[in-house]
Amino acid sequence: MELSKLQNGSDIRGIAITTEDKVKNLGAEEARLIAQGILNWLAKNGIKRPKIGIGHDSRLTGPALKTAMIDVFKAAGCEVLDFGLATTPALFMATQFKEFACDAGIMLTASHLPFYFNGIKIFNQISGAEKADIAYILTHTEASEVAEGTVQQADLLTRYAADLVEKIQQGSGSKQPLKGMKIIVDAGNGAGGYFADKVLAVLGADTSGSQFLEPDGNFPNHIPNPDNKEAMASIKQAVLDNQADLGVIFDTDVDRSAIVSKDGQMINRNNLIAVLAAIVLQEYPGSTIVTNSPTSDHLKHFIEEKGGKQYRYISGYRNVINKAIELNQEGIDCQLAIETSSHAAFKENYFLDDGAYVIAKVLMLLPKLQKENRELTDLMAELAQPVETLEIRYTISGEDYKTIGQQMIDTFRTELPKQAGFAENPENQEGVRFSVTDPYGKGWMLLRLSLHEPLLVMQVENDQADQIQKQLPLFREILAQNSQIDLTKLDQQLTK
Repeated sequence: MELSKLQNGSDIRGIAITTEDKVKNLGAEEARLIAQGILNWLAKNGIKRPKIGIGHDSRLTGPALKTAMIDVFKAAGCEVLDFGLATTPALFMATQFKEFACDAGIMLTASHLPFYFNGIKIFNQISGAEKADIAYILTHTEASEVAEGTVQQADLLTRYAADLVEKIQQGSGSKQPLKGMKIIVDAGNGAGGYFADKVLAVLGADTSGSQFLEPDGNFPNHIPNPDNKEAMASIKQAVLDNQADLGVIFDTDVDRSAIVSKDGQMINRNNLIAVLAAIVLQEYPGSTIVTNSPTSDHLKHFIEEKGGKQYRYISGYRNVINKAIELNQEGIDCQLAIETSSHAAFKENYFLDDGAYVIAKVLMLLPKLQKENRELTDLMAELAQPVETLEIRYTISGEDYKTIGQQMIDTFRTELPKQAGFAENPENQEGVRFSVTDPYGKGWMLLRLSLHEPLLVMQVENDQADQIQKQLPLFREILAQNSQIDLTKLDQQLTK
């Protein structure tokens, strides 16, 4: 197999366990080759015999893949720190904490994907590996010189948690700012269970009622994904059942998170962007917030009313983060880069997409809000909510799916404005976006290609009831011009 097929943007992902319909393509052999590629990449950048930190989330195949990679690193004369169970943000911080000072941090994770997947995220002391870096690693796997290295067990999560605690204490001005509060954690059986005992409890919170803290790579309770309806419904129910002040949910490797307020409001997607934007714009007035394209028109108005500016960019967390970095280099103050998937990165935190740091920012503010007799949801109260939303993902058959998808986007750009009520929105850099007005209510529609799958993604929102259903026949007529686009899901929606 070509290793390059394992590239997933700036990550590496593959099938680590053979199932009925999936064939394993990321095992020990591939892990060893990738480890060699990492060594060659580091050597290209002037780092020979590097100090490497490596960890894994709760996936079943993490320990075996880690062992295969460590064997290669040790045989090349590297000093290896085996962190065991860890999180993606912590692996980057292993390159920053002085007691570890790793030249590279390697995290074995496939985020929220099903149990049979695994993958690899790679950091150096500056940032995460980019697409070009991953491409180099997967195509330069020749063996390096042999030497005898060392392997040492180390506890990264405790050090990382202590760093979070210190930041929250400083930000809130109190040693135990959460005393008297009940905050529960849903780790989805991923790697985020540490947050309850090592962060919240230390800060004084009552964490009883927390759920799915034990690592289990079968993910028996729900998908560990703050963008998943079942996962969010689960933490919402736990908050209400336990009468908690706040609920926190993480994805498997804790680079994403979301929140549930004490009255059960889900603070993810546009709502989470609004809350974090409100916090940032209080601290850094006038800042630009970079988001991906599928954010609501209401969010743009919300950010502007708070004195900020939204910059909609193409999807992909590295894309959004890199655009924020670029804007800062151009002299435009940008403090937050965030996707609707809940990937969020702050300038003050290395532009690292870190789900635990997102929660830390909220916890710094929580005691102040309580003293002012305000709720966290007050921060997003001015964000208008659409009356109806719909997302449909259309499968595109054939090897040339990207060409087919782009052609359909161009057809929509030409054809849809011929209909009354549809005007292309120029503030968009991914696919095509339309503003929708009478006779189809008031809202918007976005059609874009999926980043990594053969899919066209259509997202529609409207502020008036029963308007989206009226639009669907127009969309179908255009989509039906190409038989390689599967309209099954659209037809199911039309018959509702």
